[in-house]
Amino acid sequence: MAGFVTGKKKYIIIALLFLGWCLGNIDRLSMNYAVISITKDLNLSASATGAVLSSFFAGYALMQIPGGFLADKFGSKKVILAIITVWSIFTIFTGLAWSLVSMIVIRVVFGLAEGSFFPSGSKLIAESFPKKERGRVMSIMLSSGAIAGIFLPVIATSMMGSVGWRKMFFLIGAIGIAVAILYKFFLPRQTDTTKDVHVQSSDDKKSGSLIELLKQPMIWCVFIAYFGAYTINWGTASWLPSYLVSVRHLDLKTLGWVSMLPYVAALIGMFGSGFVFDKLPKGLDKKLAAIGMVCVSVLLFLMFTTGSLTAYIIYSIFLMLFMSFVGVVLPSIPLKYLPTEVVGKASGFINTGGQLAGFLTPLVIGFIVDASKGSFNAAFMYMVAFGIISAISLSILRYNNLPKLAAESIS
Repeated sequence: MAGFVTGKKKYIIIALLFLGWCLGNIDRLSMNYAVISITKDLNLSASATGAVLSSFFAGYALMQIPGGFLADKFGSKKVILAIITVWSIFTIFTGLAWSLVSMIVIRVVFGLAEGSFFPSGSKLIAESFPKKERGRVMSIMLSSGAIAGIFLPVIATSMMGSVGWRKMFFLIGAIGIAVAILYKFFLPRQTDTTKDVHVQSSDDKKSGSLIELLKQPMIWCVFIAYFGAYTINWGTASWLPSYLVSVRHLDLKTLGWVSMLPYVAALIGMFGSGFVFDKLPKGLDKKLAAIGMVCVSVLLFLMFTTGSLTAYIIYSIFLMLFMSFVGVVLPSIPLKYLPTEVVGKASGFINTGGQLAGFLTPLVIGFIVDASKGSFNAAFMYMVAFGIISAISLSILRYNNLPKLAAESIS
């Protein structure tokens, strides 16, 4: 297929996607550590803290489908450049929040801006790379989240202890503005492969509509699997720091190092998973992902039932290895099995499942912890249950029911 980038431009796109996703993860993960101090400064209950953690995902989830439409209509470069600028500005505003309401409003708008990055990034990958390379490119982009997770716990906890959470957000926002400038000057001019393939007829356009996408059982299976997997992903990311401080009684410095180790495993898993995914025969990818989610659920149960901190760390490391594989398979499915012209919409809708989990899970866990008078036991079981649901959804996923949407051949 004509239109794919080659040579130096290919590596520039990969580097910028990596950098942009890394920035997004730094922005959102930093709140999980800052909230320990924010809770004290703003005198928040566990339920109110859950609302702060969930507010970002309210905006993020709402923007997934519109973000996909924007990328499909205006091109990925314009959308990515605009949203990095806006979310960086609201990262700075986070450090100016003075009350629970102001914090929630700022984080919702911040989430609206950042919510377009994943579908736009997926569109950019589909525009720029052949299908046989998209899984590994996605894994490279997503691995930046693991790298952020390795260094951020230590950096964030150190900054909170030295300059405070407000100045930490000021600095992160300034870095975001610098990243937006890099996108402006270094991202190659827009590549639109669909123009090189064919002129769409009315039937083609109909087959590429969101309504036609939603008629595909595959889309809903991946949506549900995403929701279940990200219930664990965002539940642990948002509440484990508070759990480790309040239940395991770790200080901030120890918390930083304990939180860093699983992300080392995630980085290894992310890099390897994309290359493995591209080589797996059709159908085996989702079977392995289903097994991975069962393992994740078992490991999560072992994490909160063990009395040993060492055992807890070991379980969390293996959990992140399995989760990283699932985390690459799920977003790569539309890149591998759907035509380029619908990737933005499909990725936006599918990722909405994960971000709805990101919105609901911190909020639900906050209410559960309040209702349990500080106990996290029921909260962990809530996440384990959704891990099993994700595994079931993956196990019944079928790729043989895409009559119109699978018209594009693998390049």
